[in-house]
Amino acid sequence: MPDGKPAGVRCAQLTDDNRCRLFGLPERPAFCVGLRPSAEMCGGTADEAMAYLDALELATCPTL
Repeated sequence: MPDGKPAGVRCAQLTDDNRCRLFGLPERPAFCVGLRPSAEMCGGTADEAMAYLDALELATCPTL
C-alpha cells in the first residue's frame, strides 16, 4: 500500500485465505519481514489472532 496501511484496513496483499502475496519476495515491506509471530499473537484460532492484531493496530494508531 503506497501510503501505508491505515489501522483497521485489510492489507491489499492478503489472499482470501489470509496468505501474503509478497511472502519471500523482495517487494515485501521491511515491517512485514521483521514481524515475528508469537504464541500470544497467533492465539488458538484465526479469530483470536485477528483480535490481537486489531488491538495492536488500535494501540499504535497515530490518530487516536
